Amino acid sequence: MANYRTVNAGAGTRTAEIDQGLRAHMNKVYGTMSVGLVITGLAAWALANLSVTGTPTEYALGNGEYLTGLGYALYASPLKWLIMFAPLIMVFAFGAVINRLSAAAAQTYFYLYAALMGLSLSSIFLVFTGVSIAQTFFVTAGAFAGLSLWGYTTKKDISGWGSFLIMGVIGLIIASIVNIFLASSGLAFAISAIGVLIFAALTAYDTQRIKTDYISHAHAMDSEWLGKAAIMGALNLYLDFINLFMFLLQFLGNRE
Repeated sequence: MANYRTVNAGAGTRTAEIDQGLRAHMNKVYGTMSVGLVITGLAAWALANLSVTGTPTEYALGNGEYLTGLGYALYASPLKWLIMFAPLIMVFAFGAVINRLSAAAAQTYFYLYAALMGLSLSSIFLVFTGVSIAQTFFVTAGAFAGLSLWGYTTKKDISGWGSFLIMGVIGLIIASIVNIFLASSGLAFAISAIGVLIFAALTAYDTQRIKTDYISHAHAMDSEWLGKAAIMGALNLYLDFINLFMFLLQFLGNRE
């Protein structure tokens, strides 16, 4: 009987340690993601302000605003294609090199990526009103919080969604690239609607996957692995948030 109580006490202690560690791990994931969002927002806002002037130049935007030389380079010159696709290239590179990086280096890489994403997204401040951008951000934050909480607390195994959702993301990328040349408003609407659904589902799916990955590896207590896992989890949720925000902006944003 004494041995039975000892075994149960040991199992209970390990369970409590895992629960406490999981909370700390998720806090690290959400905290890192939040810092990345702040970096992206500040970089986008600052670059958009540097790209516009009230002094007449040869690059008129309308409403008495003009592109500066920097603005022309970012949004009208061939450099815009590099800026547009650089975050996509960088995120694929991150997946390839993270095993060779330390946890600290991976976190630095993520923050640099967030700054580059801010550069890529800065044009939204030239297209949409600041009020509608802020409103869409808060709508996205509320939806994201609810979806992530559901993914964390649900007893339903949604791991089977993964393959379907990844195929959906690939389809969205291809359709978006095609529509750059077609400029079809109908296709753009369909892409945005499907994008909202896919990244809403991915938010719940990624949250559950971060949780189950931690529980599966918690027994090893490898601090370096846990650190990098938190960064990768933050990156996944960051991308879910950014994409959900951008697709919702197509519906909720008021254009300048």
